[in-house]
Amino acid sequence: MNVDTLISGIIQREGPTYTNDPSDAGGPTKYGITQATARANGYTGDMQNLTEDQARAIYKNVYWLRPKFDQLALIDEALAEKLLDIGVNRGPVVGVQYLQRALNVFNYNGSPYADLVVDGALGSATFGALKAFYTQRGAAGKTVLYQLVQALQAVGYVQIAEGNKTQEKYIYGWLTQRAFGV
Repeated sequence: MNVDTLISGIIQREGPTYTNDPSDAGGPTKYGITQATARANGYTGDMQNLTEDQARAIYKNVYWLRPKFDQLALIDEALAEKLLDIGVNRGPVVGVQYLQRALNVFNYNGSPYADLVVDGALGSATFGALKAFYTQRGAAGKTVLYQLVQALQAVGYVQIAEGNKTQEKYIYGWLTQRAFGV
């Protein structure tokens, strides 16, 4: 798996243009990087001047390496890519929480692995649970787990739109470009 290729896909979906839509909670954005994220990662310039290379560095560091999706990719590339996508749109913690919730409902009340704390952090317990689930369920388990994470992603978008009517204009794009990849 080439993370640079994944980031290219994200940049293509997000677009290279500067936006500052008043109904977008992200505020000023370029290449899909919000001003708040850019500032938190050392960018001090005008968002209109953020370069693609700077955006790529933020995507790689903040949305791939820091949440340990690179390590997840060693176990399941498709799941790592899905969590990267969720992370870009909702924050890496949210995607990991979806994974942890899914693993918790698949563990038969603590067998073959204990319930996870749904903290949004990929650590040894989550990696261990994932490996135990895949050992038990095999290739079919990978598919079902991925689909449940994808379903949680879609429901999360519905909840956002239901909670804030100004976000309804985004939900079709979120579902087609992100949750279902149509």
